[in-house]
Amino acid sequence: MNVAGELSHVASPASVRTDESRRKFLNCVGAVAGPMFVISMFATALCLLHGELRHYHLSDFVRSLAEIPAGRLWLAAGLTLLNYLILIGYDWLGIRYVGRPMSFPRIALASFLGSAVGNNFGMLLGGSAIRARLYTAWGFSAVEIVRLVLMLSVTFWIGLFALSCAVFIFDPMTIPASLHLPVTSTVPLGVILGCLAVGYLALCAVRREPVRIRQWEFSPPKVWMSLMQFAVATLDLMVAAGVLYVLLPASVPVSYSQLLAIYLLALVASLFSQVPGGLGVLELVVLVLVSPVRPQSVVGSLMAYRAIYYLIPLALGLILLGAYELTLNRRRVGRAVALMGSWTRFAAPRVLTVGVFLAGGMLLLSGATPAAHGRLRLLRDVLPLPVIEVSHLLGSIAGILLILLARSLQRRIETAYYAVCLLLAGGAVVSLLKGFDYEEATVLFVMLLLILPCRRHFYRRGALLTDRFSPGWYAAVVLVLGCTLWLMHFAYKHIEYSGDLWWQFESQGSAPRSLRATAGAVLVTLVFAASRLLRSKPRPPELPNDEELDTACRIVADCSRTSASLALLGDKYFLFNARHSAFIMYGTEGRSWVAMGDPVGDESDAAELIWDFRERCDEGRRWPVFYQVDEDRLSMYVEAGLSLVKIGEEARVPLSGFSLEGSSRKGLRRTNRQVSAEGCTFEVVQPPIEDELLAVLKTISDAWLDERSTAEKGFSLGYFQPEYIRRCPIALVRKGDRPIAFANVWRGAERTELSIDLMRFLPQSPDSVMEFLFVQLMLWGTEQDYQWFNLGMAPLSGVDARRLGPMWNRIAALTFRHGEHFYNFQGLRRYKEKFDPVWSPKYLASPGGFALPVILTNVATLISGGLVKLAAK
Repeated sequence: MNVAGELSHVASPASVRTDESRRKFLNCVGAVAGPMFVISMFATALCLLHGELRHYHLSDFVRSLAEIPAGRLWLAAGLTLLNYLILIGYDWLGIRYVGRPMSFPRIALASFLGSAVGNNFGMLLGGSAIRARLYTAWGFSAVEIVRLVLMLSVTFWIGLFALSCAVFIFDPMTIPASLHLPVTSTVPLGVILGCLAVGYLALCAVRREPVRIRQWEFSPPKVWMSLMQFAVATLDLMVAAGVLYVLLPASVPVSYSQLLAIYLLALVASLFSQVPGGLGVLELVVLVLVSPVRPQSVVGSLMAYRAIYYLIPLALGLILLGAYELTLNRRRVGRAVALMGSWTRFAAPRVLTVGVFLAGGMLLLSGATPAAHGRLRLLRDVLPLPVIEVSHLLGSIAGILLILLARSLQRRIETAYYAVCLLLAGGAVVSLLKGFDYEEATVLFVMLLLILPCRRHFYRRGALLTDRFSPGWYAAVVLVLGCTLWLMHFAYKHIEYSGDLWWQFESQGSAPRSLRATAGAVLVTLVFAASRLLRSKPRPPELPNDEELDTACRIVADCSRTSASLALLGDKYFLFNARHSAFIMYGTEGRSWVAMGDPVGDESDAAELIWDFRERCDEGRRWPVFYQVDEDRLSMYVEAGLSLVKIGEEARVPLSGFSLEGSSRKGLRRTNRQVSAEGCTFEVVQPPIEDELLAVLKTISDAWLDERSTAEKGFSLGYFQPEYIRRCPIALVRKGDRPIAFANVWRGAERTELSIDLMRFLPQSPDSVMEFLFVQLMLWGTEQDYQWFNLGMAPLSGVDARRLGPMWNRIAALTFRHGEHFYNFQGLRRYKEKFDPVWSPKYLASPGGFALPVILTNVATLISGGLVKLAAK
């Protein structure tokens, strides 16, 4: 596709290098600053929390947790269920705002998984990422998903503002001086938030034009929808606070409205800190503001709240996926199971990744705390001390390995799947051997049962722990290790540290065991981090050598798609799979690495190659782009985290029974008759092409280029390269004995498809000589039993421009209708319509958002052969 554009100037190489260096530096700072902020906020919260609880022991909190009446626990569980039902309203409003029809079961599933994962993991593997995967799988564009997620965020914050206003003004709370805030009461804050809420409502009532803030654009919803936003978000926050309220002990002198105010402040602090799940931050704010007589009792309630409201819904999400996988190979068991099949392949690896990460964290935290004395005494009677000691150490090492392998599991690495299964099984065994922690072993065993049926989701071949870790993943590992170290210090703060602790081995020596186990986990992490830091940088791609070109030719010869023949040009880089049975051909321009079409070769290796290409781009901080991909492979690009935009339609003429008979082919008959009457004949010359004919074809090509004052293109189009032309059959038109026009022919394997690449003719050739060549080649293909003739893509054709559709669609449709000055969009479509083709969509898969315009410019530059040639068009 020739994406036309104008460049005001061409930057000098020195300025381009400077800008690129500055951009890389800013990207690096931006990538590290966020995780560092999260780590610092988490460390601050832990330090303050440690100060608040310094007079208490871990056993005090466990005892207070056990004292919560069972009736209150069940009531909290019921309120949690009610809250997750209310959360569906967020997604329902978002769907209505975007204007896309969606069945209620799908909305409920996206809401449940997005909320369960988002509540626990925040920015790392949050609800927005889960929703993006699901809604993309259901046909939503990147722009629609951004609008939907924005609507969810606005709904939450507007509800928070409105509810906080009511609570802070009508039941004000005194703010402790220890927080060092500029106000002593919540009334001023309530007034400010109330003004924001009323202002939003007024904006929705009077403004119909979008609100633009820099590059962001938000269209205010209608008044009825804004009122629904207030209602849904307010109910959500009130019920969520109610879950915590029913868990508080009766000895805490706080009313529901007071707790609601405290909960809202704690929630804001958690969101500001960006710590996943507000871990530590929420607990700190509640403890400081409630000011209980017995803080240990409130800590027990907070532990129960985090388990009921955060962890149990996440576990239910895992069970939901596991139940589907177990029934996948059975007969149809209902509409719900059939519905789940459309989204589980996108959500299952991500949710299982979260589950494995949490399982690893559980093993680490367990290893940092003492085992129950009664259970340890029972083990001491049946097991030798070395078994208990080794099991404790292995449990923590298994925990940190599960956390590190979660990244590879997210990348669908097959080896990681088997390693995780072994670690979960081993972790369950060592949990029993180190302290008879049957609850912990049960959780690990259930996790193993959930992941075992999901083998088909982890299809990529690769080595363990080789995937690139983002700063966010490093931050998550640091947070878990920080929690583990703090918990170990808190649990054994009554024991004075001594170097002799490392060498104490006794049945009652829980502190030395925890110290050695935590040190083992930290050591494994440091070794892993050092290996990552010492890894050599990825080498820049190199053009293929003769051996690689021969391998690509062999694969192309077995491919049914004729566009695979572009690999024969030798101007693209190749990425082969391990078996050299498939490859991706790609070019580089700016930050974009652009793959031409889908992977070529064995279909079973396509998904793995897409992931390999994605990760190679990630290592070099490049944008992975797949240009002109087919509709039947879109799910693989969605799974790799890429967004999709339609860039045109491809025309394919069915050759079975193709002829010039009938009224619809009257124009083609006339062209064929007129050109033949001028003494023109057609033939197909098989390779290898002789030097004499090659020289004649070069003359025709040069004359054609001079006539149009243009230069050769590349990448998605062939150019006159002697060795490339020599390999292809040549469709030749002669006038008398003199060649006047030609096209090199692409042939698909098993006579599936026929197409042409270069189309060149002499200026003095008869009119419609190329149409004559097309007709004759189609008739020849019919005689040779080919199934299709591929006429190539019509750029921007068939892109809908609905009012509620993506912005890209509207721009593309506008360009198609009014962009004839730059490119013959409509004329090309009309010309191909003469042959009554079957149209099929073509897509671009790439990172979405504001990177898309730059990516399209990079693609256009790559096709045109450089910025200078692009600017000259």
